[in-house]
Amino acid sequence: MPRAYIDIDDPDLPLADLFRDWPEAMRPFLERRMLCPGCPIAPFHTVIDAVEEYDLDEDAFRLEIRSAVG
Repeated sequence: MPRAYIDIDDPDLPLADLFRDWPEAMRPFLERRMLCPGCPIAPFHTVIDAVEEYDLDEDAFRLEIRSAVG
């Protein structure tokens, strides 16, 4: 699906799709040494799952993702 039709803030957006369509979105994950980029579960997990797993504030982390994307 073209980037114009995907909402980066969609709560159901799989991490694999996020990383595929916005590779620069990996930066906040990598800066925290999160294993999400490249993880075999990334097609099934969302940002919500990641922030729960790593005990992060969802709103703040989404802001970092959007900032990384530009």
